[in-house]
Amino acid sequence: MKKSRRSFIKSSFVSSAGILGLGAIHQNAASGSMEGMIRHNPIGVSTYSFWQFNGPKEDTPIEYCIDQAARMGFDGIELLLVQMASEDRSYLNKLKKLAFHNGLDLMGFSTHQGFVYPDKEKRDEEIRKTIHQIELAYELGIPTMRLNTGRWGTSGSFDELMANRGIEPVLPGYTEDDGFNWVIDAIEKCLYKAEECGVVLGLENHWGLGRTAAGVQRIVNEISSPWLMVTLDTGNFLENPYDQLKQLADRTVLMQAKTYYGGGKWYTLDLDYPRIGEIMRNTGYKGYISLEFEGNEDPLKAVPESLKVLRDAFYYQTE
Repeated sequence: MKKSRRSFIKSSFVSSAGILGLGAIHQNAASGSMEGMIRHNPIGVSTYSFWQFNGPKEDTPIEYCIDQAARMGFDGIELLLVQMASEDRSYLNKLKKLAFHNGLDLMGFSTHQGFVYPDKEKRDEEIRKTIHQIELAYELGIPTMRLNTGRWGTSGSFDELMANRGIEPVLPGYTEDDGFNWVIDAIEKCLYKAEECGVVLGLENHWGLGRTAAGVQRIVNEISSPWLMVTLDTGNFLENPYDQLKQLADRTVLMQAKTYYGGGKWYTLDLDYPRIGEIMRNTGYKGYISLEFEGNEDPLKAVPESLKVLRDAFYYQTE
C-alpha cells in the first residue's frame, strides 16, 4: 500500500530520533498526533575528572581531556581554569577549535575565588580576578561560570576542613553576617561584567558560606539578579542532601554530579541519581549535567561508567 506523505514524514522522524538517541517518542495511537518526547539532559564532564589535582596539571592537559570526553560520548566539557596551560588568546582559540571539531560544547567554566576577607583591598583583588575570569569565559564562548563564596580559612589545610565535614570557625572578632555582607557586596560588583559578557554566574554550594542550601539562598536571594544563579553540586551537601538539593533546584544554571568509583578522595557519598533526576525534572530543569568524578578508580574506566548512570537518571518530557 502506498504511504501518505504525512505517514512517511512521521515514520521517518521516529526512525531518525531513534538513531540519533534523542529519546523515546510517544504517539497517540488513535489520532497519530505527537504527544511529546522524552529527551535526555545533555551530559558534560569536568576536566577535573581526569586530573583531580593528582600530579602536575601538565600530565593531564585540557586537550587530552577534550579528546577523551569526545571518545566517551559526552555532549560537552567543563573547563577547570587552574588546569589550563595558559590564558593567552591563541591557547583559548585552540581549545575552542578542538572542542568544536570534536562535537563538544564548552559548557561550563570552573573558577576559584573567595570574598571572605576582612581586608577590603584583598576583596577588591578577588573582585578584579573574578571580572577577568568572566572575560575569559566570554572569549571561550562559555555561557556560565562557577563562583565560590570563599571560606574563613581557620581550618588550616583542605584535608583538615574535609575531616571536619566542611565546618570551620569564624575568624575571631567577626561574625557570619560580616562574611555574608562581604560576599554579597563583592558579587554585586561583578554582575555588570557578567551581563556585559552574557555569562551567568553560578554560585556553588561549595565550602565556606556556601556549604548549605540556606547559605547559598541567602546570597542569591538578596542579590536577586538574573545573572546570578546556582551551580548545584550533588556531592557537597554532607547532611540531608536531597532536601538541600530541592531547595536550590529551581535556581540552577548548571548541575555538577559527583561519582566516587574506587572510593572518594576525601569521602564517599552513596547518591541516588534516579531520585536526584526526579528532583530536577520536577523543577523543569533541561540544562547540562556536568560529571565531576572524584574517586580513586582509573578515570578511563570510571568516567564512562558514570556517564551511563547520568544518562539513565537525567531526562525530561517535552510538551
